[in-house]
Amino acid sequence: MSGLEAIAQAQQSWRAGALAGSLKKLPHRRAQFATDSGIPIPDLLTPADRAGENYLADIGLPGQFPYTRGPQATMYRGRHWTMRQFAGFGTPEDTNKRFKYLLEHGMTGLSTAFDMPALMGYDADHPLSRGEVGKEGVAVSTLRDFEVLFDGIPLDQVTTSMTINASAVVALAMYIAVAEEHGTPRAALGGTIQADILKEYIAQKEWIVPPRPAVRLVIDMIEFCTREMPKWHPVSISGYHIREAGATAVQELAFTLADGFGYVEESIARGMAVDDFAPGLSFFWDVHNDFFEEIAKFRAARRIWAREMKDRYGAKDPRSMMLKTHAQTAGVSLTAQQPYNNVIRTSLQALAAVLGGTQSLHTNSLDETYALPTEESVTLALRTQQVIAYESGVDRVVDPLAGSYFIEYLTDETEKRARAYIEKIRAMGGIIRAVEEGFPQREIGDSAYRHQREVESGERVIVGVNKFKTAQGAAIPILKIEEVVTRAQLERLASVKRSRNAAAVKERLAAVERASRDGKNVMPSVIDAVKAYCTLGEICDVFRAVWGQFREAGSY
Repeated sequence: MSGLEAIAQAQQSWRAGALAGSLKKLPHRRAQFATDSGIPIPDLLTPADRAGENYLADIGLPGQFPYTRGPQATMYRGRHWTMRQFAGFGTPEDTNKRFKYLLEHGMTGLSTAFDMPALMGYDADHPLSRGEVGKEGVAVSTLRDFEVLFDGIPLDQVTTSMTINASAVVALAMYIAVAEEHGTPRAALGGTIQADILKEYIAQKEWIVPPRPAVRLVIDMIEFCTREMPKWHPVSISGYHIREAGATAVQELAFTLADGFGYVEESIARGMAVDDFAPGLSFFWDVHNDFFEEIAKFRAARRIWAREMKDRYGAKDPRSMMLKTHAQTAGVSLTAQQPYNNVIRTSLQALAAVLGGTQSLHTNSLDETYALPTEESVTLALRTQQVIAYESGVDRVVDPLAGSYFIEYLTDETEKRARAYIEKIRAMGGIIRAVEEGFPQREIGDSAYRHQREVESGERVIVGVNKFKTAQGAAIPILKIEEVVTRAQLERLASVKRSRNAAAVKERLAAVERASRDGKNVMPSVIDAVKAYCTLGEICDVFRAVWGQFREAGSY
């Protein structure tokens, strides 16, 4: 009898003996155990359950195809992940101070949040911006705001992440312009702009124009950065917002990778060689509470991406096959009730991201269910990462959970279920068609409904919300954005409009329109426009005029 056969026989004996006897005394708490995505969890896994595994093909070694164990051979032994803390609120002056505060306290990369008007392509003085200026992120309307936002920041030494999508092309142009004012050439800039417009239609619902022209703008950015900004990631393909909208981990993985493959296909159709642009693509994942499932999700994501890029799209450069990852702890998991519990949730999620092999991480603050974080809470969130990095010891070994029977089982099952979604999307004609037909949106809506129903019935426990409740919540300090922010932004915007060259503004906006209509890459014309202090809203109005505004049909 072989060793695996002996183990399998021992498993059977264990179930018939030790397990059966234990269940008589203490039955399971539930009829079936499963992950939050519904993947069944066996009572026991042993080497016998991995008998068909091809170790080198399926798991491999760190830094080697299929990158299941991580994109780098040394991982955190060589360098810790980039520690980012989301910063963006009020005026550019406010956020500039927060940037400098966080850099002084050990943050290693800037992460910029923009307010709702900027995300929707409107200036601070637009009627729809009333009451929203600087409330959910920093208010920006012109290059002047970017000049203040990044004043005194060494853009040649830090990497910057910008969370903006529908108007991302304008934000990137402004960042390039302000860096060149600092004397930093665009080729030296490092960082990421989110720009993933497909997930907006799937989940976040912040858009300007219909899906196909919006994707065209993303491809313009990919093409431009491939030529002129080799250190910059022109799109961060984002599962975070898909997950926050109610998707399961499997759905997040599937729909996000499908978005990525959509951008790859559109870039190839543009005439770009896959190994020229693919190394610049990056991903952004949510990290939720199901600890082991989240770790498996990261590992499955790297494996699927590597195999698809090599086998389907013909990538030869290893960098094209390496899925590069930023992660953020789950905002939707935070609770207003007993807010200090959020510190524990964030710590577990951050540890899962690190054990999953992320290259960059943001940890949410305990007060984010109430408002943008205070300095004290954001410092504690940063310290969470630093304790994991410097005190836990998990940085001392590469992929420490590899070979765990449970982790490898979950990785395989997560990949299998995600691939089923991806193939269904391909059968529909690709991700753009699937989004137009509302397929991912309906799937996420169904999952969100099931989750909420489980919470309300008590089947799913949320500590402090539907179990272990207290009569009175903890009082915590809240960051408030005063109305003076709006007045300051309106005054700066009015000043810029008075002092700029009106003829140059008209000429540059006309150039943006010509590039949009003629199918030329819009990036050069948008850079010229922002340097003439054309506003974000004016440029986005050109896009609206050329392609029309988008309104989503309801689905039930």
